[in-house]
Amino acid sequence: MNQSDVYDCIIIGGGQSALACAYFFRRTDRKILILDKNEVCGGSWIHTWDSLQLFSPAEFNVLPGWPMPKTESGFPKKIDIINYLCAYEKRYDFPIERGVTVLSTYHNGNHFELDTTKEVYKTKTVISATGTYGAPTIPNIQGLKDFSGEQLHSSDYRSPDEFQGKNVLVVGEGNSGAQILADLYKLANCYWAVKDTPKFLPPDVDGRVLFDSATQIYQNKKTGKKDSTAINLGNIVRLPKVKEAESDMVYDNYFQLEKFEEKGIVKSNGDLLPIDAVIWCTGYGYNTKHLKPIVHPDERGKILLEDNQSLDIEGLWLVGYGGWTGFASATIIGVGRTAKSVVKQCDKYLDEISN
Repeated sequence: MNQSDVYDCIIIGGGQSALACAYFFRRTDRKILILDKNEVCGGSWIHTWDSLQLFSPAEFNVLPGWPMPKTESGFPKKIDIINYLCAYEKRYDFPIERGVTVLSTYHNGNHFELDTTKEVYKTKTVISATGTYGAPTIPNIQGLKDFSGEQLHSSDYRSPDEFQGKNVLVVGEGNSGAQILADLYKLANCYWAVKDTPKFLPPDVDGRVLFDSATQIYQNKKTGKKDSTAINLGNIVRLPKVKEAESDMVYDNYFQLEKFEEKGIVKSNGDLLPIDAVIWCTGYGYNTKHLKPIVHPDERGKILLEDNQSLDIEGLWLVGYGGWTGFASATIIGVGRTAKSVVKQCDKYLDEISN
């Protein structure tokens, strides 16, 4: 095998985290490649529901080097985000191969080998940037296996059209649940099952305020200062469609779910509801199954890291999986800081192993 057959770094994933890492590699002479399982640009955003809208304006959704253009609506919609990511990678001409799913990652003692749906790729280092979208979680609730209706996770929800006239149960009290309810209720008979009481942020709180609050919390943790931030970052943001649904009292009759039956559900108070479809807005784990041969993930897919580098094996970094891989690293504006640090570490490591 020729040395030219081995990349310096392969980035797994084609979304915002992968693009941010590729941007900082531009400052080096490293031979890199992005492997994206999707056939088109846009990362996981291409799989989100059609009416999705961000909490914050375009200037708060910026990848390194080039800001997102301002949008007509002020708050970017799904198509705005996809267009930005596609234009970003075209602007910098990143080396990307699409339609390539990494199945397993190995190390032969000299370099990594990535077994994919196309071929085996060889690389000295790996940055995994597959995020959480590929690891949806659904709780194991009594009777679920007996339920004969339709089930889908929010990651598979696209539009309300296919649910017209149906009895639809939305499970989850977070932003996804609230937004999907707002999308559905005019066409479907909606019900809202929650684990805890849903909490809404004040009407004037949007992504700008949330980011500032998150930044303050992060700084307080670093300095050991007592956190006085009053805003709970997990509470529901009152986007325009959410406000409309709220005024129509869509969110008033939430309840806790006791169990499933074949044709419906039983509420915690014993009432039986006939249900045609369930949409699970119950979050995600970490999409790291392609790394299992070389690391030891827990049941959610989380692995041991120090400064984003795997403690199980040298030469592997993770970016964009949420707070455990860097402050705000799962957001467009937040991933740049982590990406810059990881690429710097990777570049230094490549120098060390070449000497």
